[in-house]
Amino acid sequence: MVILMLVLGLVVLTAGAESLVRGSSRLAMAMGVSPLVVGLTVVAYGTSAPELVVSVQSSLGGQPDVALGNVVGSNIFNVLFILGLSAMIVPLRVSQQLIRIDVPLMIAVSILVLVMALDGGIGRLDGLLLVGGLIAYTVLAIVTSRKEHAGIQAEYEAEFGIGKKVQSRGELVLNLLLVVAGLGLLVLGSHWFIESAIVIARQLGVSELVIGLTIVAAGTSMPELATSIMAAIRGERDIAVGNVVGSNIFNILGVLGISSVVSADGVRVSEAAFQLDIPVMISVAVACLPVFFVGHIISRWNGVLFFSYYFAYTASFVIAETAPRFHRTFAFVMFGAVVPLTVVMMMIGVVRSIRRGNSPALLRNESVSQERLTQDEH
Repeated sequence: MVILMLVLGLVVLTAGAESLVRGSSRLAMAMGVSPLVVGLTVVAYGTSAPELVVSVQSSLGGQPDVALGNVVGSNIFNVLFILGLSAMIVPLRVSQQLIRIDVPLMIAVSILVLVMALDGGIGRLDGLLLVGGLIAYTVLAIVTSRKEHAGIQAEYEAEFGIGKKVQSRGELVLNLLLVVAGLGLLVLGSHWFIESAIVIARQLGVSELVIGLTIVAAGTSMPELATSIMAAIRGERDIAVGNVVGSNIFNILGVLGISSVVSADGVRVSEAAFQLDIPVMISVAVACLPVFFVGHIISRWNGVLFFSYYFAYTASFVIAETAPRFHRTFAFVMFGAVVPLTVVMMMIGVVRSIRRGNSPALLRNESVSQERLTQDEH
């Protein structure tokens, strides 16, 4: 029964991701906004529902520090594991908007968490500021996208005499139902998957520590994982990347903000989180910018690199708790290997970009990125 529940969880996750990606991409056209903005808002916020529920329940239940660990852990998992795995499946095109606006914002709010945590916690006032920032970001993203989309549509109609296809009320309702059903299936599927995975891990003799650091930490990000992979497979690559970046922004501004507001004493920040976890989250966010910038492509090599980093990060935690005498050695080896490897991979990306005759500084439109994406896929 447990194995059956695990399989059913994966099936439901897949079905939910398919429904959400299909419905959201069609709604984007009907609303006059880009698929990227839908990925950054509707899809990202919806797939972050498990993080929101877990963090708010923890805050109301007198464990507000769990909310911070959930947000930080999910953000690291989203970039390193989900984005890495998605890029390994198919190279991902990165929109200029992400590079100019959304990734710098993700970096800024990640640093803001560190600044707010200087006094040992994130209070209610801090939480209100974060929630206010989320509202402003959402409104700005939608308004800006609608204006840009309207301008592009007007140029297209003037050039080719073809206007935007207007969807009927029935089509709009159907697409909205697809989005809602997809979100519901993602939440249900992730719950079945994580519960059955925990039972199987315990029967195999896996410790509670390892279960908490791996299955539970990744469990709340299963909707993002399923959605981004499905979006990459279906060719909705703006949604695949936007879902990860948007989820990280929402986790900080929305999940952490609301958790800080509903908790009487705010969200406590442990010394370990302040010294290790939050800096790692910031480093992961900062690492996105140069990777995204080089050629506007997240290549398969970048995906392998991100994917490997996540397992190294998880291994560091496991070793620190189960074999602390080896942790310093492991950290030294990883630092000595990760930094040079990252520099080499970035230099390879720059050289490949220059050899193709397109310096990153000269990339000005999406057509160039699409051509290079095709080359990477071949």
